[in-house]
Amino acid sequence: MPSAPEPSGLRRLTQAAGMAALALLALATPASAGIVARVDQSAQRMRVYVDGALAYDWPVSTARAGYVTPNGRFRVGRMEPFWRSRKYNGAPMPHALFFRGGYAIHGTGDIGRLGRRASHGCVRLSPSHARALFGLTARHGGAQVSIVP
Repeated sequence: MPSAPEPSGLRRLTQAAGMAALALLALATPASAGIVARVDQSAQRMRVYVDGALAYDWPVSTARAGYVTPNGRFRVGRMEPFWRSRKYNGAPMPHALFFRGGYAIHGTGDIGRLGRRASHGCVRLSPSHARALFGLTARHGGAQVSIVP
């Protein structure tokens, strides 16, 4: 007659079954997208999705030669309505959404260069677009940032 699993073995089986069920549920249920800002560095564009639907398509400026805008997926960490760069002579960074250390999405007064690489690594937007994205992010309790080469 087979013996019953030991309590620790039963606990591991229960945990494994629970994790498998959660994984299947996550695959079957669409995630709540909230706000997603997708930056395409080759096109110098940002597409903003609200709950999975395209809401905005804006020109941006990412890192110019000699500088880097990091690629990857990030979450907005800190939000500052008005910030000044500590690294670049107090340069204004209105409506800054920090996503990786000192890297942020923020407004710029240099709107004539939007659509071309011009920054030290941040993602620059027109002031009105930065204000709109800042407001959306605040209302939705955060945002995901996705940056591709």
